[in-house]
Amino acid sequence: MVAVESNATLQNLLASLEIQRKKISSTQKKGYLLIALGVVVGVGGSILGQPVIAIIAGLIPFIYGIVIHYKIADELKAYKESFKIEVIGTALKSLDQSLTIEPYNGIQCDEFENTQLFSNTPDRYSTEDLVKGNAGKTGFYFAEIHAEYKTKVQTKNGTRTEWHTIFKGILFAADFNKNFNGVTLAKPRDIFGSMGAWFSKNLFSFSNKDVVTLENLEFNNAFITHATDQVEARYILTPSLMERILRLNQNAQNTISLSFINSRMYIAFPLDRNYFEAPIFKTLLNPELLNQDIVAINFMYDIVKELDLNTRIWGKN
Repeated sequence: MVAVESNATLQNLLASLEIQRKKISSTQKKGYLLIALGVVVGVGGSILGQPVIAIIAGLIPFIYGIVIHYKIADELKAYKESFKIEVIGTALKSLDQSLTIEPYNGIQCDEFENTQLFSNTPDRYSTEDLVKGNAGKTGFYFAEIHAEYKTKVQTKNGTRTEWHTIFKGILFAADFNKNFNGVTLAKPRDIFGSMGAWFSKNLFSFSNKDVVTLENLEFNNAFITHATDQVEARYILTPSLMERILRLNQNAQNTISLSFINSRMYIAFPLDRNYFEAPIFKTLLNPELLNQDIVAINFMYDIVKELDLNTRIWGKN
């Protein structure tokens, strides 16, 4: 665990960025106040019976407030980028020198779909903050993802588009320690009811992904497992791995989903919080703020150890 309080490099970086944060925060507050003032003048004057004069008078501070936000946009972007590359990057290096973060990269939509973990094809997809590296012999990477699908709803005023979240959180991928050819999926039992349509149109039909009843009753109660090859599923999900997955699931915020495909393991962690984002209106000098990001980093890094992925089986190097 990287301790912010005892890491002099991190402390110096945070102190330097705190100066930038205060300037940006002060400027943004000024912009918001001017915009609010413009709205109040416009609305207030209209209520008092002078709408034209009020709107003209309100537009002056309103437009000035927008200009202030526009002018600070590049500085804000640079501040957020510095936080990720310098602060989060330093925290990663303190944990393992192989770890890097790429703020503008992520896991592409094709790979997201190929995990076969999700029930819909995304109509809108965003990904960022790709972290990658090695833990022992095992290469891994993870990124934040927000995938959505849309539906059209008929209303009396026409058609309205509604957006629905497929997945929001972190997708973790790692080289698995065994070779396999088929597909094995382990998903929370509480979401299985929504999966039929997905299986019916997937690369492998539902009939080819048989339910696998495993020896671990607790695992069977938490997950429903489907596989194209029952024998291979048991080869992958050994008793010790099932125990480790259950422990991992207990430590996660929400129930995880896993897929084993192309000799790689994917784990989807649903999360509400957006990690690795620099605060604007909260101080950077509060250690707890960065510690939340560091806890997430350590959690992902420790998956390799927790699931014993460094143990190479039958020629897997």
